[in-house]
Amino acid sequence: MKIAIVGSGLMGATIGAVCAELGHQVIFSYSRSTEKLQRLATLHGALWGSCRQAVEVADLIVLAVHWTRVEDVIAKMGNVAGKTIMSCTNPLDASDSHLVIADTDSGAETLARKFPNANIVAAFQATPSEVIKDVFNGRENVPRPSMVYCGNDNASKYLVQELLKQFGFDPVDAGTLKLARYIEPFAMLATALAYGTDQGPEWVYRFGRYGS
Repeated sequence: MKIAIVGSGLMGATIGAVCAELGHQVIFSYSRSTEKLQRLATLHGALWGSCRQAVEVADLIVLAVHWTRVEDVIAKMGNVAGKTIMSCTNPLDASDSHLVIADTDSGAETLARKFPNANIVAAFQATPSEVIKDVFNGRENVPRPSMVYCGNDNASKYLVQELLKQFGFDPVDAGTLKLARYIEPFAMLATALAYGTDQGPEWVYRFGRYGS
């Protein structure tokens, strides 16, 4: 699968690295530093390019930028009609301390309105980037940690579900994109545990049915 990573921070770089290790064709894009994109591509045997170049050839677009950069990314991505966009982006303010969209709407639903011809699937919001590689390295272990995701298009959700399995997670389909209204605040709890305690960021979660 051809996967465009839009965003070169910790989340984008980590997801891109794991995708490359899985054998997917990864294209890193969107960074203030061209040299950083080049380093990531060289390190992981991947490609790099502009947002438009990455998106044009991608089967899956991973959107991993800060909420404050979304409008800039939209301007640079070009045509995304029919594309699947896996959004790891929570609608946080510049200080990363408050959700700027909540309760009656969500960041994922807002992105769907901004990309009306694409299919948004929300995933990775409540899992710190620092633990993703550990989960991948321990993917043969059971039980696996959970990963909730949601979206409106079944084919796109299936694409993301299969990728989550490859990463070592147990995917939990939360339903339509409207459910991001509850996942994104849950991500604030995950953030508080990961970065607001002295226990480190390697937090995962698991949902299960009692007796099964």
